[in-house]
Amino acid sequence: MFKKFLSKMTPAQAKHVAGESLLIEYQWRVEQGLIDYDPAQVEALHYLQEMLDKLTTEDRSGFLRLPSTRGKPCKSLYIYGGVGRGKSMLMDLFYDHCPIQEKRRVHFHTFILEVHEFSHRWRLEKKQDIIHALADEINASTKLLCFDEFHVIDVANAVILDRLFSRLFELGTVIVTTSNRHPDDLYQAGLVPELFLKFIKLLKASADVVELVAKHDYRLTRLHGAEKTYFYPLDEYAASALEQCYRALTHSAPLKPCSLKVLGRNVVMRAAHGEVALTTFDEMCRQPLGPADYLKIVQAFRVVILSGIPRFGFDNHDEAKRFSTLVDALYFHKVILICSAEVAARELYDENIRAFFLKRTVSRLIEMQSDYYLKQ
Repeated sequence: MFKKFLSKMTPAQAKHVAGESLLIEYQWRVEQGLIDYDPAQVEALHYLQEMLDKLTTEDRSGFLRLPSTRGKPCKSLYIYGGVGRGKSMLMDLFYDHCPIQEKRRVHFHTFILEVHEFSHRWRLEKKQDIIHALADEINASTKLLCFDEFHVIDVANAVILDRLFSRLFELGTVIVTTSNRHPDDLYQAGLVPELFLKFIKLLKASADVVELVAKHDYRLTRLHGAEKTYFYPLDEYAASALEQCYRALTHSAPLKPCSLKVLGRNVVMRAAHGEVALTTFDEMCRQPLGPADYLKIVQAFRVVILSGIPRFGFDNHDEAKRFSTLVDALYFHKVILICSAEVAARELYDENIRAFFLKRTVSRLIEMQSDYYLKQ
């Protein structure tokens, strides 16, 4: 499984060992009980380790440089597999251990929004060759670009990405991405258009395609370990339970504030890591947010941990409407909700306020706690 001497090294020491650093860190996390050992993950990790070794070499002065300046450029990498198989965790390992300063990790949906925002600004200035300008700007600051949750459901986006990625690959930008689907299965709306096929061909030619064939959905396993996803009342136990869930789902990632840009404004959350967001009722429902904001959230995350849901009455009717809209968005997109509330779900609102929409919300909250919903 691993060489014996690897177990004697710490993750900090591992960063100085060429060809083994990711495996050492992985083994350490297994031994600490942070993750479960999975041979499929280790196999995928070898591809990431190989890319890490190709990307970085250290010269005598200690500076890192890309091998693309010394001949054949490094090929990109596309890792796909079912949900909860550990793709984001492996990306975490790779990205954290890559010493290149000019690197960026971004959720793919966020990246697409940035592409459209850049294009809009460029058109307003009546400038030409938008895609080349964008590629040049990306490459100037980013030599390694890492995407989480790569998916393309729009032919127009495929056309844009075909040109953009072509230019990025020409410039030597290396792309590492995770996805739930093989490139051939990205388009799910029937007969694949020719323009989409062109992009798929580029992707397969420029990146090694690796399947992560882990048998278990570890995200679901960890959720079952938490026993439940709805905690009440709002006490220290509930607060501690939510933080434990966040640590378990993010492999003990630090709490770093997260901000999502929607229609020119920022939606702030307490923390986020990979596919998991940690936020509060105040952040989500006492701010002037609406469907567009909640849509952005459900597109960016697969698990939302929400604390501090109050009992609804006459004095917080507007907040109740926002909460109902949020739950609808989470429900329709099959996002997992882990939350804490003042009372049990069935007691969440005062029937005298005639907020009939909350009946639907409560029903969905209860369903979202079920094994059936979680397994979807």
